[in-house]
Amino acid sequence: MDPLTIALVQMNATDNRDENLDKACRLVSQAIAQKAEFILLPEMFNFRPIQGTSIREPETINGTSITTLQAQAKEHGVSILAGSIAESIIDSDKVYNSSVLINRKGEIQCVYRKIHLFDADLDAASVRESHVYEAGERPELASVQGFNCGLSICFDLRFPTLYQYYAQKKADCILVPSSFMSPTGKAHWEVLLRARAIETQSYVLAPNQVGVGAFGVDTYGHSMVVDPWGAVCAEAGREETVLISQIKKSELRKVRERIPLTRKSDMVYFQP
Repeated sequence: MDPLTIALVQMNATDNRDENLDKACRLVSQAIAQKAEFILLPEMFNFRPIQGTSIREPETINGTSITTLQAQAKEHGVSILAGSIAESIIDSDKVYNSSVLINRKGEIQCVYRKIHLFDADLDAASVRESHVYEAGERPELASVQGFNCGLSICFDLRFPTLYQYYAQKKADCILVPSSFMSPTGKAHWEVLLRARAIETQSYVLAPNQVGVGAFGVDTYGHSMVVDPWGAVCAEAGREETVLISQIKKSELRKVRERIPLTRKSDMVYFQP
């Protein structure tokens, strides 16, 4: 389908799961009203612990957050990326940070579990995702209405070999749902998104959170669509919003014909 109308949902999730889910559904409905066919929510759209990383009542993939979005996708015939949820792990105190792709029939198409965990010392706080989350082990790709999409989450953005793997697998889009913090967002968010688009010659679709996130640190907003030439097609500000844009197969072909990057000897691939 060319072009495909997409919507990035930028929201301020808190530690109230019910309110977050209600808000997410309202914003998805706004996107549907604007004719979006593929709607992407940010990382941890359904629950963000504000004062730390404690996850209360993690969910299974078949829990309320995902099944509610499945029903919405099926009713309206749209694809939805449930940016990520804290997925419970049997016999473990840790959880996965899991992104769930739902197709137009309301079916779960694939689940990606965040591979790279954010352990960092910032001026605002020390963050240790590895104390709470279990790392995923493999990349995931899926077709969304004719576009081959490689899945990732937030901190993955700093590891280009993951995206080279997606390029090898002929990804058309890179999905980067995030809760990217303001201290690093101001310095690195746009440049990393544009770099991943340029080096893979893919669209990069990056819905981000706004407002106060984990450890009380502000998140950056500026959800962004970047085209395969590295140009910013659409960018949000610092408020909750639905960002509408379009992606085109013709643009992918044009860029890849101008500068071919498909010689395998020139590429280093991610090894899961």
